[in-house]
Amino acid sequence: MNKKVKSVLNSILDQFKSGNIPASVAFSQYPAPKNIPLHAWSFLNRTVCFFSGTMDARGFRQWQKANRQVKKGVKAIYILAPMFFKKEQDGEEKIVLGGFKPVPVFRSEDTEGEPLDYEVIGLPDLPLLELAEEWGITVKNIPGNFQYYGFYSDKRKEIGLASKDECIFFHELSHSAHARLKGGLKPGQDPCEEIVADLSAQALCSLVGKSDGKYLGNTYRYIERYARKMKKSTITACMQVLDETEQVLNLILGKEGPCTVQKLKRT
Repeated sequence: MNKKVKSVLNSILDQFKSGNIPASVAFSQYPAPKNIPLHAWSFLNRTVCFFSGTMDARGFRQWQKANRQVKKGVKAIYILAPMFFKKEQDGEEKIVLGGFKPVPVFRSEDTEGEPLDYEVIGLPDLPLLELAEEWGITVKNIPGNFQYYGFYSDKRKEIGLASKDECIFFHELSHSAHARLKGGLKPGQDPCEEIVADLSAQALCSLVGKSDGKYLGNTYRYIERYARKMKKSTITACMQVLDETEQVLNLILGKEGPCTVQKLKRT
């Protein structure tokens, strides 16, 4: 096996073995916006990009077409492209997969030039944005695809937003607070953690936000979906995580008690 190909595959396996796959890796399961190359890439290659700290990577010439240049001295990351060849079998010519080849691409963060479409959105004046900065969390714009609007990476201490809606930011900030209290989040999208984040986000909209009541319908549907995964009613699922939700809100609003962290770690 090509050494570079083996290196890419081993890096993915190491991430899975270590358990360092935050809930936000779920973005890899969805197609990216059609106006960026990553849209047509495999789950594996999108995951490679995520673990490399980006949600938009392109080849050198692809960046040139976008009127951006790769910065001097940066290193490429490698995705895997399939290699096909023609083979005659039983008197018929067939297309056969012959393996994979490494293809160098560069992260959007390692380029400079004209703003990308999703960067033009800009970050609005979000309540509690300064708290995220105080906690050492980077908040940035990402390309969205109408199936996800944001993510929080506990490993990278990063919030990505594809929406100006403050409720999306509050949801991801709540994940961050929950992680601080528990010492980390569970791999994947844990139903309890997702419900805590959305209940907290809705409460923050009412307490410190500008959009009181605007997202109630979306919040209910989101929680209902995860309650079904828990095989519980929406009300029962909410009641189950109410104590944790309160502690997340107390931490964000600066009212946490001395026993909060230890209590959550025991649950």
